[in-house]
Order: sequence, then C-alpha cells, then structure tokens
Amino acid sequence: MPDTLTITDNRTGKTYELPIEHDTIRAMDLRQIRVRDDDFGMMTYDPGYMNTASTKSTVTYIDGDRGILEYRGYPIEQLAEQCDFMEVAYLLIYGELPTQSKLDNWNESIRQHTVIHENIKEQMASFRYDAHPMGMLISTVAALSTFYPLAKGVRRHENRMLQTKRLIAKVPTIAAFTYRHSQGHPYTYPSNQLSYTANFLNMMFKMTDNPYTPDPVLVRALDILFILHADHEQNCSTSVMRAVGSSEADPYSALAAAAAALYGPLHGGANEAVLKMLNEIESVKNVPDYIKRVKSGEMRLMGFGHRVYKNYDPRARIIKRCADEVFDVTGRNPLLDIALELERIALEDDYFVGRKLYPNVDFYSGLIYQAIGLPVTMFPVMFAIPRTVGWLAQWQEMMEDEDQKIQRPRQIYLGKRERQVVPIGQRR
Repeated sequence: MPDTLTITDNRTGKTYELPIEHDTIRAMDLRQIRVRDDDFGMMTYDPGYMNTASTKSTVTYIDGDRGILEYRGYPIEQLAEQCDFMEVAYLLIYGELPTQSKLDNWNESIRQHTVIHENIKEQMASFRYDAHPMGMLISTVAALSTFYPLAKGVRRHENRMLQTKRLIAKVPTIAAFTYRHSQGHPYTYPSNQLSYTANFLNMMFKMTDNPYTPDPVLVRALDILFILHADHEQNCSTSVMRAVGSSEADPYSALAAAAAALYGPLHGGANEAVLKMLNEIESVKNVPDYIKRVKSGEMRLMGFGHRVYKNYDPRARIIKRCADEVFDVTGRNPLLDIALELERIALEDDYFVGRKLYPNVDFYSGLIYQAIGLPVTMFPVMFAIPRTVGWLAQWQEMMEDEDQKIQRPRQIYLGKRERQVVPIGQRR
C-alpha cells in the first residue's frame, strides 16, 4: 500500500488522499481542498518556516535531537579533526572529498582569484574610518557584480563554477581589507605561497615588509572554525541566498543578500552577545547570581540553546578543545573561567537541562576570535568567510534542481476589502 495521508474536511465532509514522500506532503496537494469551486484552496500557515521544507538537499544533514551534523554524509567531528578547510570546501562544492592531486588543483584554482581590482580597493578606502566591517563586506561583495557582468549567466555550469571560485578566493581578501580599514592600516595583498587560512591571517596582521609567519596553532584553529561554520542547512542566510538566487540574480548580489541576513544579531552576531554577557558577569563569583536572574526572566543566557539542536551542539565540543590549544599560544582569556562555570551549572541544573539549553557553537568561538586579536565587529565577517562556501554549494544545488522556481511565499490577507476612494476634501 503506498504511503498516503487521508484528510477529511469537516466543513464539507469530503475526504482527500495525499501522497507521502520522504515524510512530507507537497503543499500544492492541499490546494484541492476547497469549500467552493472559486476558493483559492487550502494553504499552510508557518511563520518563520518552522516546519516547512522548501527544498531537497544533499549538502548538510542535521539531527538536532541527537546532536548530529554531517557535510555530504561525513561527521563534522571527523572533518574537523582530519581535514583542512579547503578540503571541506571542495567536499561541499563537488560532493566528494578530494584526492591529493584534485586538492592541489583546487587550491591553485582559488589562488588565481585572490586579488581584487584596484577600483574595489579604492571604493573600500572611501568608507568612513569607523564603518562596520560587515557593512563594508556586504557592500563590496555586491559591487563585485559590476566587475563581472558575465556572472549573470547563471544557467551555465562552467560560468557558475568560475564565479564560485572567485567568491571563495576574494571574500577573505575583502574581509581582511575591512579589518585593516577599521584599524587605519594599509591593505596587505594576498600571498599565494600560504594556505587559505594562513594567507588570511597574513592579510590581517602583517605590519612590515618582513615576512609574516602565522602561528601554526592559530592557522589550525582557524581551519577548524571555518570548517564548523561552513554550512548549516537551510538557516536564515542560506534561505536568503536561495531566495535571491531563485530570481536568477548573479551570485555576487545573492551572496551579499545572504551576508546581510547573517549580519543580524540573531544570526551571525550571537558570539558577540556571548562576550558582552561574560563581560557583564565580570567574575566567576557573580555567576550564581546571574543564573538566578536568568531563571527569573530578567536576563538571557547567551550562547545556550539552538533553533535546531535539542542536544549538545556537536560544534561546541570541538571549539571547546580548540580554545584550549589557542590559549596555550595567546594566553588564557580571563573570560574563559566565567564561561566554564556557566557551562558547568547549566549542564547540571534541571532548569536548563529540562529546557534543553546546551552550549552552542557561538559560546566559545567569540573567545577564540578575541584571543587571536579580533574586535567584536569582525565576528560576523569571520562567520561570512567560511559560510560563503556553504552558500555557494546551496546555490549551485538550487540552480540544478528542476523543482525549484522563483520563491514567492503566500500570505493570509486579513485587511479590509472593497473600499471606495473619497475625494480628499471629503475625508474625515
């Protein structure tokens, strides 16, 4: 017997049988349920898309109840332990882990596109001295579309791959330039002798003509952080990338829109909120009082809980180990003791356990970025660099999906109808 769902409409007494595929029914199948022939038909109402699947995907798998995250079927723990970021980037874009020769070719193809046009650099120099790095990143990525007008040919696979490589290569350069601008330092050009993450640190922190050698511990930490942030299924910014891309806009415009969504404090700014909370607590001795205020509803516990995960975020465990290695190099961040005490209490207290409020990826990532020497304004930019790969993988998948159409959600109209316009002199 085929998998079906039987629905009886008690308004009419009619019964409908809808096919079930992958534990879902197609929303359009509900349109046949109507009271009158001129009815629009039944719709679903789902604010925030809490229970609506808009696509079929093979990129990222999440089981929030069990704390599982996989890219293309590979557990995030194995990828973070055994791969560098460029291997994972190749995996997300092409669907398989690369051989050594394919990885070498992939790295070389990215290095060819790391430099940005001098006009772009001049545009970035025109921002105010105190411009937010994320605002600069969004604007500059959008501006790239004017330099690559052929990027509009999004239906050609070869063209999409060229733009994908350009974006993966240029976003770290733009990101580093936003930091240098905020610090009042001259821009440092890419060094193609270095790895992807080492090159980024070089563009960020090189200060003289002498060679800059980034600490391998920090390079590895950045690789891990980038891997953990590379993709996370159909989140807010990824949905925006797909929505804008569904209009066949060029990928620079779509990615700028996705980065704008990431800019929001409920998305890419969460680790900044964690640091603000830790600074407000000030000391380990103040943690119990802060916990009391959280329970009373007076304060929020930032960095705990997740829209998807109802278990310990698997990325948080990896970042916690990574933080210890970073602090061995940079010195221990005094806020770490406050964070550890908060985590200890939250994992033992029935109030938080019962609500499944476990540490998420943002709880420790901000501490690492701060230890590396980054201001909090750079945190969402650091998120955007690796997520560029995930956005592009999702965009590529959408462009090849025959089911996809331009996104156009429905609404439930509750306003007034059939009103008559009164001449302006007669209006009350």
